[in-house]
Amino acid sequence: MHQHSSSSDIGFTEFVVLIALIISLVALSIDAMLPALPEIAADLMFEDANDAQYIITMLFIGMGIGQIIFGPLSDSIGRKPAINLGFVVFILGCLMSIIAQDFNDMMIGRFLQGLGAAGPRIVSIALVRDRFAGRQMARVMSFVMTIFILIPIIAPSIGQLIVNYSTWHSIFVLFLVLTIVAMTWFSLRQPETLPREKRISFSPAQMMSDIKSICAIPAAMGYTITMGFIFGAFIGYLSSAQQILQTQYALGNQFAIYFGVLAASIGLASLVNAKLVMRFGMRRLSRAAMTVTALLSVPFFLLAQYYQGHPPLAQLMAYLLCVFFFFGIMFGNLNALAMEPLGHIAGLGSALVGSVSTLMSVMLGIIVAGAYDGTILPLVASFAILSFLGLVTMHWTEKMSNAALAS
Repeated sequence: MHQHSSSSDIGFTEFVVLIALIISLVALSIDAMLPALPEIAADLMFEDANDAQYIITMLFIGMGIGQIIFGPLSDSIGRKPAINLGFVVFILGCLMSIIAQDFNDMMIGRFLQGLGAAGPRIVSIALVRDRFAGRQMARVMSFVMTIFILIPIIAPSIGQLIVNYSTWHSIFVLFLVLTIVAMTWFSLRQPETLPREKRISFSPAQMMSDIKSICAIPAAMGYTITMGFIFGAFIGYLSSAQQILQTQYALGNQFAIYFGVLAASIGLASLVNAKLVMRFGMRRLSRAAMTVTALLSVPFFLLAQYYQGHPPLAQLMAYLLCVFFFFGIMFGNLNALAMEPLGHIAGLGSALVGSVSTLMSVMLGIIVAGAYDGTILPLVASFAILSFLGLVTMHWTEKMSNAALAS
């Protein structure tokens, strides 16, 4: 673990808050949009009710592609220029969405937002990795994730307020202002963590060779794929949450509150995880959380079927609160597990881990959300199936990692 001794180096608390703000822009650009989806769909004349989901998934597609660009870029030009470039692309995406006239304009704007957000999102993790390692890194990431998780709790309410008193365009104006604030704070206060002598000049051949070597590490790829399954279920939920809670359960303006309560469950898990991870380690916690998610989802699916896919709201909330608590345990740990063997190429490592898990989860999320049929059955089934697949992958990963160590 190396710390810079420069007078401009920022303290632990400011560092955690700044990184959390940078990463939170992603959460905000997903969750503040949710209450506005029906208005945007009506305003821009989307053809199909399920099309509004693409406002969410297009951002993730941009992020998946952006991560593989910004990670290696940050290894060659430094962390700060890469993050600032991401901010600029994100700002362009916001401007594009503000002036969008139809479905295609909005998709381009959202894609650019995802592409740009990938820079700050992924490079800030490499920045953390530059400063901390192992369980200390997991602790920092848990604190960051705790602040990060406050955003989904309040973001839909912010979106709902804006939609109630203004138009959906104002949501993108908010993104714009916050990004400029974050960019200014970051530029003025955060020193560069990758000194010139440690930078790797960008070469496609070297990048391909590094990607091959990362793919050959069972732990890195196995936990990345596991994360893809779990996050796929979550993106399925994010994309269909507005339809399920606001439309199917007719919650109207209360949607933001219910969504926030569920997000709080993930936040609580991150806090609990910061304590538990030092004691039990990341593997045991991740495996336990995945097992419980799979075991909870099967009986709940049968119960939901008994109610023709529309169980009482109280029962649905109780189930989702439990599941998202365990998701919160898995998110930080699986990411840290995948990154653990990649300290020597943290930039490209976090990029590849982020890119593969995001693109994989977007494809799964589109399938899950696209299967929405006015009932919660497709969602609950996906939680059961994807948790089970995650467990199988994790088991295989550990088997392969042990075999690699033994040889």
